Amino acid sequence: MKIGFDNEKYCVIQSEHIRERIAKFNGKLYLELGGKLFDDHHASRVLPGFQPDSKLKMLSQLSDRAEIVIVISAVDIEKNKVRGDLGITYDEDVLRLRTEFQKRGFLVGSVVITHYNGQSSADLYREKLERFGIKAYYHYTIDGYPTNVALIDSEDGFGRNDYVETTRPLVIVTAPGPGSGKMAVCLSQLYQEHKRGIEAGYAKFETFPVWNLPLKHPVNIAYEAATADLDDVNMIDPFHMEAYNKLAINYNRDIEIFPVLNALFEGIYGHNPYKSPTDMGVNMVGFCICDDQACREASNDEIIRRYYNALGRMALGAGNENEVGKISLLFKQAGITTADRRCTVAAKERQKESGMHAAAIELSDGTLITAGESPLLGPCAALLLNATKHLAGIPHTTRLIPQEMIEPIQKTKIDYLGGQNPRLHTDEVLVALSVLSQHNQECRRALTQLPELRGCQAHTTVMLSEVDQKIFKKLGVGLSSDPVCKR
Repeated sequence: MKIGFDNEKYCVIQSEHIRERIAKFNGKLYLELGGKLFDDHHASRVLPGFQPDSKLKMLSQLSDRAEIVIVISAVDIEKNKVRGDLGITYDEDVLRLRTEFQKRGFLVGSVVITHYNGQSSADLYREKLERFGIKAYYHYTIDGYPTNVALIDSEDGFGRNDYVETTRPLVIVTAPGPGSGKMAVCLSQLYQEHKRGIEAGYAKFETFPVWNLPLKHPVNIAYEAATADLDDVNMIDPFHMEAYNKLAINYNRDIEIFPVLNALFEGIYGHNPYKSPTDMGVNMVGFCICDDQACREASNDEIIRRYYNALGRMALGAGNENEVGKISLLFKQAGITTADRRCTVAAKERQKESGMHAAAIELSDGTLITAGESPLLGPCAALLLNATKHLAGIPHTTRLIPQEMIEPIQKTKIDYLGGQNPRLHTDEVLVALSVLSQHNQECRRALTQLPELRGCQAHTTVMLSEVDQKIFKKLGVGLSSDPVCKR
């Protein structure tokens, strides 16, 4: 993997920039966190060198001055909304996030339940939080939000919400997912603080789109591909252009809401400290790209990967044609096709030659490794074996897992567990290698190569089981699949 992003520089200049913003607002800043604070795998894919927990490490430098407020919508509690990447409900994720933040030395001050209208499920959840010793607050639905500024900026609007007690200069407001009401919580707190004689500030910390990269830069196009289901569109910030005569990139929702925010700031403070939605951001990612071409190539890979993921969801009835169509249009903006992803082409060629489902991976040095389906192994399981053997310098003809070990596993799967597919999955292959590694040096050498797969790109000509998808994700491999279900 070519490194295109200076992670160390990012941690330094990003934390410095946030400190400057805190100082600008007399030592009290509400920082709305867009995207993921850790496990940010999208950023690590399009900015090779960016670590998935970079933002958390960066903010750790401010942990003695920061506290975290987690936001969850009562509507999401009522619907039992699930995080697609983790398979857990938002209310469960709040507790997971709290634990993860505390493990890393952060103070988690409270949880705010937004869009509250007396839902019994929200009441039960608040009681649960309080049993855990977690402070919980209600923020109510405001009719006409966000355009009814007169009501919002009044005692019947933000004034009706619970005041969230905070003790640190930097308050990081985060949530399990989008639409939770993070911005409204920040603005409500500005209103409440102002009533108490505190002139707190607000800023937004969102990685994408990268404001100081061109509108059609592949990194920004990849963000549109990632949010194709949300209908986000990158745009030139017209307010920034008018104020400074400089190009800056933002996205439609922040640009559309800025006139409302301007009115709210003027209602609370009498003036708006920001001249554009870009001004509100503190993102320094664009200054830390050290190899633009590497980031362009990685982002093009990501756009193609997102396209195949959208096709797969549609094949399973979970996606829609609009998402696929939007990413297809992004291909034209980026000037790419699926043939620009080398592992995709290699997997299809292997399938064409063998007539069986196949898989391919591009290693960090550009080497392409392929594998085909067999009566013993699925294509992705075979691919893992082929790739680790290559990296360990083990001859391709060497059988790491003997057939006499595979057959009993297959018998258990079919005869005792009622399975239909006798071929071993990736997790079963890794367990077998682990057992054999105690007495087999080559198996041990192959296993030690697994970290070398992180950041690599892979493609399969058939949709994988959930187990196989999770294994590739844990290994840090950027995986895509043809929208073909297993026979």
